Amino acid sequence: MKKTCITFFLFSLFFFTTFGSVKRDTLTIAVITDIHYLSSEFTEEGDALDAYERITGRNIQDLHEVLDKVLTNLIEEDVDILLVTGDITNHGEKLSHKEFIDKILPLTETGVGVYIIPGNHDINIPNAKNYIGDKAGHAENISKEEFTNLYKPMGFSNAISRDSCSLSYLAEIDQDTWLLAIDTNRYDEYDSGYISAGRIRQGTMQWILNILTEADNKGIRVLGMMHHGLIEHMSLQSTFFPEYLVEDWKKNADMLAEAGLEIVFTGHFHSNDISLRTTASGKTIYDVQTASLSQFPFAYRIMKLSDRSISIDTKFITSIPGNENLEEEYKRKLESATRRAAVSKLKDLAIPMSEEMKKVLSDLIVKLNIAHVKGDEKEDPEIMSAVKSFALLLGNDTEEVDFSFDFPPEDNKLVIEFRSRDEKN
Repeated sequence: MKKTCITFFLFSLFFFTTFGSVKRDTLTIAVITDIHYLSSEFTEEGDALDAYERITGRNIQDLHEVLDKVLTNLIEEDVDILLVTGDITNHGEKLSHKEFIDKILPLTETGVGVYIIPGNHDINIPNAKNYIGDKAGHAENISKEEFTNLYKPMGFSNAISRDSCSLSYLAEIDQDTWLLAIDTNRYDEYDSGYISAGRIRQGTMQWILNILTEADNKGIRVLGMMHHGLIEHMSLQSTFFPEYLVEDWKKNADMLAEAGLEIVFTGHFHSNDISLRTTASGKTIYDVQTASLSQFPFAYRIMKLSDRSISIDTKFITSIPGNENLEEEYKRKLESATRRAAVSKLKDLAIPMSEEMKKVLSDLIVKLNIAHVKGDEKEDPEIMSAVKSFALLLGNDTEEVDFSFDFPPEDNKLVIEFRSRDEKN
């Protein structure tokens, strides 16, 4: 085996003219993603909601409480900036977007700068639904124009540059730091449902490269954020899960790294993982992927940004007032969902395989996924046993099994040192 809606305008004006122009020694930045928020107005006890919660493994009340707890924690952490890297809503319901905005108002009213980028579940979803009664019904969705209007003060109205090809924008964090929010979604192609796959449009990439050139000339640090992954986070991810990476990810990652981008914050894959890629010339770019707030392990990031580095820490929600056993319950739900998906995929494979081999492989997939979504995978004896059992079924010598549990670097607690100006030039 190979190694494998009250003060928006005033707040925007205040933030742009005051916070954006003041240089602080350290900024505290939080990241949340893949909230998949569903308005309580779209749920009611009945067959439709039961079916939704059974299929998704999500209890709507639990997820609302998780979000409330995270937002309360962010106020207590005294964060300066909150980044939301897409999949804000369940399926782009207009009312879900409005309720989410109401949820984060307390942060904006305390002076937190909130920056939003859409995910593939946020705009122009043809089959947005409510779950009331016996069958799911239709819910009003939103267009990309409505999205930018709803989230106007959260990146769009105070952007110092807007891309003409997408909803990408550039914002000033402080006098030495810019935030590059990259829209990688394909909502303009949606027909009967959403598209998971993403891309950076050619025009958008040229806009990005122009910005990075300007930033380099001015000595400005650029932080990136987008929904889809920029770099592989596990072996063969681009083969088995290509829809979770941008198209031509190697080419795009290398172009961005060579142009001076050193870090990008992503979501979409619902796992807590940090990967890096180094170009042939020695330029390194990090993809800091944060897990979803709609499933185990309910993670978010708290980071300290200084002139020379960014210190990344990960927080996990393990319990809420309405569910003290949140972590264990949702871990079991994810195990069950992963097993169902693994069994289904194995049935579809046109490869002769005994039932014993299918069971061993599905056990392995479950264990690997549970470890991966939380990050910092260790050489767990149970996982290694499953790997060796699978290797035996394939006729391999288990003593020669070489298996990588995690790509470097560390996933949950890490300090990334930025390149100096001399190194960048």
